[in-house]
Amino acid sequence: MNQGGLGWLIYALLTVTCWGLYGNFLHSGQLGMADPIHGRYKAYLFVGVAYFLVAVLAPLALMLFSGAEWSFPARGMTISLIAGMLGAVGAFGILLAFGAKGTPAAVMSIVFAGAPIVNAVASMTLHPPAGGLGGVRWQFFAGIAIAAMGGFLVTFYKPNPAPPKPAVTQAAPPSAAPGGLHTGPGR
Repeated sequence: MNQGGLGWLIYALLTVTCWGLYGNFLHSGQLGMADPIHGRYKAYLFVGVAYFLVAVLAPLALMLFSGAEWSFPARGMTISLIAGMLGAVGAFGILLAFGAKGTPAAVMSIVFAGAPIVNAVASMTLHPPAGGLGGVRWQFFAGIAIAAMGGFLVTFYKPNPAPPKPAVTQAAPPSAAPGGLHTGPGR
C-alpha cells in the first residue's frame, strides 16, 4: 500500500455503497411518484434537489468555514461543469432505461460493468501508460474482459421479480333490505 494509508479505500467503498443503492432508490422514487408518464421526470427533479443540498450547499459551507480562497480558474470550472453534466445525463439515462421497462438489476449491472471499461479506456487515453499499450500487463485487459462478461452474465441471468400480489377486495358494507328495512346491526 502507499504511504497515504487506506483512507482512499474507505471513501471508494462509501461511493460503491451509495452508487450500489442509487439505482434501486431511483427506481423506487420513480414508482413512488405514482405518475406513469412523468414519474421519472419528477424523480429526476428530486435528484437535482439532492444535488443542490449535498453538492452545492455543503461545499459552500465547508469552504466558508474553512476560510477557503474564492478564486475559480476557468479550466477547473469548465472541466468540473462537464463532469457534473456527465453525471446528470448518466442519471437521466438510468431513469429513461427504467421507463423503457429496464429493471434496476439489469440496468445497474450494465452501468456498473460498463463504466469501469469506459473509465479504463478514457484513463489510458488521458494518462497514457509508460511504454504505451505494450507496457500494460495482460491482466489489465483480462480484467476489462471479465467486467464485460460479468455485466452480461448478471443482466442475462438476473432473477425475475416476484409476480405482483393480487389486489385485496373489501366486502361491501351491509345494505338496506328491500322496502327500506335496515338489516344491519343497530336496527
